[in-house]
Amino acid sequence: MDRQPVLEGERLLLRPLEPSDWDGLFAVASDPQIWALHPSHDRWQEPVFREFFDDALAKGGALAIVDRASGAIIGSSRFQEYDPQAQSVEIGWSFIARSHWGGGYNAEFKGLMLAHALASVERVLFRVGADNVISRRAMANIGGRLTGETFVAMRCGKPVDHVVFEITREDFANGPLAAGRAE
Repeated sequence: MDRQPVLEGERLLLRPLEPSDWDGLFAVASDPQIWALHPSHDRWQEPVFREFFDDALAKGGALAIVDRASGAIIGSSRFQEYDPQAQSVEIGWSFIARSHWGGGYNAEFKGLMLAHALASVERVLFRVGADNVISRRAMANIGGRLTGETFVAMRCGKPVDHVVFEITREDFANGPLAAGRAE
């Protein structure tokens, strides 16, 4: 599976994240409201986001989300934990500018990523902070199903419960993104 493809949608372009994307992406990420309900609620701070950005580049699989109309970077996401034996990959570490919340932008970029991933694997996983109501609602809107799997990860120096959602190839083919109905 190519974890750093170029994916084109109606309004968005996803392309491999590059070191030169720092200024544009940090301009988006420096909005504290993006991270207010996120387990890593301090990610708007430059040193914290620098670590996140450097990790994204080091691990590969990171994509810049670009608004095609303006050419501006409006967020990023990643393909991680690709497991060919388990036929799975994780989509995560995703965020977009508040100016693009609502209006189907989340559904568009996740739909592009899901279509790409599910051409190679049977299921896509999403790990979400258990208390992150915005991300949980977004997962429900795109057809994600809770797997019953949970785990604890350290975030901002504290253990934080996480839940795991999945979308299978069959779920995707029959779900809200296949028909373009998700918001």
